[in-house]
Amino acid sequence: MKEIIKSLISEYGLPWTINRALYSGKLKMMSTIQSTESLFEKDVKVKRIDIFDFNIDAIKAFLNALPADKREEIISVADEAINGVITGFSSIKLDYGKPINWHYNPLTEKESNKEIKWYKVPDFDKEVGDIKVIWEASRLTHFFYFVRAYLLTNNKKYYDAFSSQLEDWLENNPYPYGANFKCGQECTLRMINALMSYTFFSKCGITTPRDAKNITRLIEVCYKKVLSNFFYAHKCIKNNHTFSEICGLILGAWCCDNESGVRKAYKLLDREIANQFLPDGGFTQYSFNYHRFTLQIIECVYKMSEKTDIYIKETERLKNSINLLYQLQNEDGDVPNYGSNDGALIFPVTSCGYRDFRPALNTLYALIEGKRLYVSGIYDEELLWFGNGKELPVESKERKTTFFSDSGFYSLRNKNSFLMTCLQDYKSRPAHMDQLHIDLWHKGVNIFCDGGTFSYASELGRELSSTSAHNTVKVYNTEQMNKRGAFLVTDWTSRKDIVVNDSSFKGTMVSKNKYQHTREITISEEGYLITDNVKSDKDYCEFYFHTPCSVKENQRGFDLYIGNKQICSVVTNGYIELKKVSRSLFYLKEEKINCVVVKHNIVNKSCNAEFHILLNN
Repeated sequence: MKEIIKSLISEYGLPWTINRALYSGKLKMMSTIQSTESLFEKDVKVKRIDIFDFNIDAIKAFLNALPADKREEIISVADEAINGVITGFSSIKLDYGKPINWHYNPLTEKESNKEIKWYKVPDFDKEVGDIKVIWEASRLTHFFYFVRAYLLTNNKKYYDAFSSQLEDWLENNPYPYGANFKCGQECTLRMINALMSYTFFSKCGITTPRDAKNITRLIEVCYKKVLSNFFYAHKCIKNNHTFSEICGLILGAWCCDNESGVRKAYKLLDREIANQFLPDGGFTQYSFNYHRFTLQIIECVYKMSEKTDIYIKETERLKNSINLLYQLQNEDGDVPNYGSNDGALIFPVTSCGYRDFRPALNTLYALIEGKRLYVSGIYDEELLWFGNGKELPVESKERKTTFFSDSGFYSLRNKNSFLMTCLQDYKSRPAHMDQLHIDLWHKGVNIFCDGGTFSYASELGRELSSTSAHNTVKVYNTEQMNKRGAFLVTDWTSRKDIVVNDSSFKGTMVSKNKYQHTREITISEEGYLITDNVKSDKDYCEFYFHTPCSVKENQRGFDLYIGNKQICSVVTNGYIELKKVSRSLFYLKEEKINCVVVKHNIVNKSCNAEFHILLNN
């Protein structure tokens, strides 16, 4: 325990350690003496609910111009949601029943205890299962599909579903009881999603005074939760939760006509942008999905600024963050499945796939710069929701070899391919053991890929965050860092000796678990040359290559195929083992892919390995 505390203080910092202990003390105090809840509660009185405004005619026209299959998909998702079948985590169908059981986990068929207060609901309950599955319906994200389906069909049943489910949620979730009040971020998203949807139906002239009353009630209880527990998001979590809850503070304060509260929240947002976005645009949560999540939250703040008349000042780092994801993006909008990924697409106001980052990047870039990143496409719907509908010029931005040294991302581009590696200088807690992982894309295919996340509350999720789930090296029986529980990583790695130029990268990761790994990547005429050196007193190490392609071993190494067509060859030596492993592109969704393991002995505390990647152009 003494070593853990020492590590927390040195890596997370003394203020974080103290604040986390204070928060734990708060929860214990409220659990023991429930009357102490009032010490953290604030009175909330909502006076107005018209913070959003939309160009409904423009969005309706856009939806009606979509291809038939896209229109049918929107209507299908909405029809299923009417019957309690919610598309969860952007990929799986979750049946919560009709009427929806807001405390139910369809995967385990167990119900969370709705009679106890939120602070007594466990974070991880093996019987009930992943709490995020319970939260998914209560985010009310599916309300966007009710709005979009109504605009496409003019069928009032979608409004009726919105109205009845909103009222049912309030009746079955009295504040502060149950899992759905456990997280301030969830409460913020619920407020935003319900209020945006209400605004659409209201502008269409079909809402009732009862709907307005219910929206007011929802904002009051959810804003109350955010106010009472913001300390945790701000001082302890320090990631996307902080941004979403600041957004909740802006929305709640405006609805309560608290002008000073609105101004204070905007100032806080600017400070968090400066704290959590590095100068080159990297996001300190070390996750591309949560990076996009935060950019979408900022889109929402821009939308609210049309009413608050207060605007974000820290825009330079935001522009750089958009550029970072753009430079690491495949032509179809996908990016490496880097870092923790819970499947969140918090504003699904697009017919693009979940892994397509173009809607969010295009929208926020337009809001900041007044220019589009891409030519017109189906990703433009998100821009219509959060922008003003004006015609905008297209920014001419080339994707090229780019190094983001502050953030630790290095991208090499060669003909029809790009390779990304990461070597972080951690500014906040890591999540995955992915130092010097490589992601390789060729002709639009992610031929060497990241394993993803699957679930934070599962053994597979823990495996996918480990060193051997990434395209890097693992020294025998040794992780890059040490992990305790689902989220706490200690003994952070460091980096040194980074050298980059237009055609190569070289850097060294130093593990506190007594080894170091140096990786050099050079663009060659045929593809890429990777040279590795490992220093350790262990007996051997293993180099991993995860791929969705089929694999055939040969005398020089191994070949990758898509169908019967060879796409890549890797020339190497060492003992090669082929095995099946899991990959998760979507939360709680697993698929089997291939993993090539190349084993080398460590002799005299050193090991050298070389991998020449030959791409078929």
